[in-house]
Amino acid sequence: MPVFDFSSQPDIKNKSECTYTVFRSNTHEASPEQPMMVLSNREKEWKHHSVGVFTNPVKRTSFEFDEKDGTVSADILRIDARIVSLLQWLGENHISVRLSGRNTEEGYAVYRIREIAFGGGTKLSAEDGFLQFMIERLLASSAPEEDVEDDDAEETGDGMKLTSLQSITDFMMCAGKTLPNQIRLWARRNLAVARSGEVSQEERRHAQRALSIMMNIQWKSNYFDPIDPAEARRILDEELYGMERVKQRIIETIIQINRTHTLPAYGLLLIGPAGTGKSQIAYAVARILKLPWTTLDMSSINDPE
Repeated sequence: MPVFDFSSQPDIKNKSECTYTVFRSNTHEASPEQPMMVLSNREKEWKHHSVGVFTNPVKRTSFEFDEKDGTVSADILRIDARIVSLLQWLGENHISVRLSGRNTEEGYAVYRIREIAFGGGTKLSAEDGFLQFMIERLLASSAPEEDVEDDDAEETGDGMKLTSLQSITDFMMCAGKTLPNQIRLWARRNLAVARSGEVSQEERRHAQRALSIMMNIQWKSNYFDPIDPAEARRILDEELYGMERVKQRIIETIIQINRTHTLPAYGLLLIGPAGTGKSQIAYAVARILKLPWTTLDMSSINDPE
């Protein structure tokens, strides 16, 4: 069980104690009845809008409330498994937040987190737009497997785009294991290329662009469930006339996906003059895999890269 330890001077004598348990939820919207986390309110009841920072003062994982009479610490009792990494990121960067919650018999049920005045920092991804974007993505995702570790005018993350390396890095850290394993591994490799001083500037730009595109997709953990070959063949026959060799290759790929529960390392390269069915084949494959499908008209791209 991870323990948040944000102290620059690690305590050697006393081992940090994890005060919370992790619960797994697939609800897409937090509420007082289905909160993102629960804080202890044994010492006192907390206000609906409470300001402070996530921290780990020597021994216990907690949230430090900024009260009129000083700082008051409250243990974190329960956390949604999807936001554990996000809370760690908030604590490590000492980002001040405002919690919206309700006092219940179990504790202070937090259902909204907002960033407030990031203390003059330069980390663009610490702004509230990124935080809301991150929370929306996490709540829209499925809970990671158990063995894999209020304002009236609400701001959402709809307009947020991950473009800078800093925001992409922070997103990957906060998303944690809510990203599919193969996507997370791919992103780490490309992030290493984007940061490398041993490759050309053009290669770094390519890696950063690819990361921006891939991280802005709402990935799910259940994309690669077993595919019914008979249903796949029905879709292929419905979308494509003839092309038996192409269909056979796609069916072979589907069999491999069913064995590994992930996409194969190789892709499908389609070559031919206009009107021979390349786009239709790609569309059929997207239907079978239940993946997002889009097209890029390369003739409209003027960038020499």
